[in-house]
Amino acid sequence: MDLARAAGISTQQVRNHEDAGVLPPVPRTPSGYRAYDGTHLRALLAYRALAVGHGHPTATAVMHAVHAGDTTRAFRLLDESHAGLHAQRLATDEAAAALEVLAGAEPQAPPGPPLSVGELARRLGVRPSALRVWEAAGLLAPQRERIGRARRYGAADIRDAQIVRLLRQGHYPFARIRPVLDGLHRTGSPDALRAAVAERRAAHDTRARAMLRGAALLHAFLEP
Repeated sequence: MDLARAAGISTQQVRNHEDAGVLPPVPRTPSGYRAYDGTHLRALLAYRALAVGHGHPTATAVMHAVHAGDTTRAFRLLDESHAGLHAQRLATDEAAAALEVLAGAEPQAPPGPPLSVGELARRLGVRPSALRVWEAAGLLAPQRERIGRARRYGAADIRDAQIVRLLRQGHYPFARIRPVLDGLHRTGSPDALRAAVAERRAAHDTRARAMLRGAALLHAFLEP
């Protein structure tokens, strides 16, 4: 199929996109064959580029709006996606500043005995189950009471949990958080933390470039 070759995808993928409504209506020849043209190619290229920057659900909703003649809704959807990326950038900046403070300070024990899982969860604003998941992932290693085996979090554990919470809010995967904590434990250096933040900021830039390309191809579809 010429359209599939031009877009660099399989014939089945083209039909899937057609079924999903991201292509304009496809006329049929008298013998029943689909008759794709340049309009369908431009729509397909726009959709695929938009999906890279904005995600498939948003890209699909944008193309549905465009095909329905509701470009205002399409633009609103794109604006919301751009606003979401901007919010992620701000969150990364805030987390980076807080993480620098946490990483550069000596862990300070809270007054009183070490915290229980429930007490630490309340302090961080997370569920106790989140702390258990982080522990199972090897990010936390609280002490255990001899009797009852209850978890107890000292100063270093609390700092680690604060760092994990901030990084998780920034959508860092566990595999990326682990070397950050390992570096702090081993050398006291926040270099791995700074590298993680730089990687996150680079990902924001990559997504912004993809959004820009999607916008250009959508413009080409709307005004050929």
